[in-house]
Amino acid sequence: MKTNTSKQRAIFLDRDGVINEMVYSRDFGTIDSPLNPKEFQLIKGAGTAVDTFKKLGFLVILVSNQPCIAKGKSSLLLLEAVDLKMKKELAKENGCLDAIYYCLHHDDPSQVKMKDLLGRCNCRKPKPGLLLMAAQDYDIDLKRSYMIGDGLTDIQAGQKAGCKTVFIGSFKAYHFEKSLKEGIKKPDFFAKNLKEASEIIKKKESKKK
Repeated sequence: MKTNTSKQRAIFLDRDGVINEMVYSRDFGTIDSPLNPKEFQLIKGAGTAVDTFKKLGFLVILVSNQPCIAKGKSSLLLLEAVDLKMKKELAKENGCLDAIYYCLHHDDPSQVKMKDLLGRCNCRKPKPGLLLMAAQDYDIDLKRSYMIGDGLTDIQAGQKAGCKTVFIGSFKAYHFEKSLKEGIKKPDFFAKNLKEASEIIKKKESKKK
């Protein structure tokens, strides 16, 4: 199949567990996203990885489910403050994101406090809506792009959009069993962290030249 080389290529990144560390919430008793800037901690090498992607000619676009607002755990102001800190921390390693796309929805009425964010949507991963929206906004060739994440929903979203996929972390037995049941194809690549993922993609892209 021919690809449109005039279009842009992108690296789509999940946020929590890929760019930043997950956080234990004492208030809610869960491992969750950072709910404020104080909780945000960049994973070592994430900024360097983003810089590598940029030097390879990719747009770097964050696509993340953030239902914490729908659940009443955080607010748009706090989410913006987290974004600001994330950008500053990435910049320390010469990393710069081209765009950020969030899904704020959640479909479980028992968990949602912000009723205007309750319901099924087309943007919450594993649906590919965030990637498709970015592709339209930035004229991206999805078949020449990558989705990188630490969850099966990230891999599903990437595959549905037509991207190559990179799974961050250990692909454990329960992931494998769930993927078989849900018909998810095996990710194209596996990496321990975003820095390693950037090295894998750099090596792959260099072979094309």
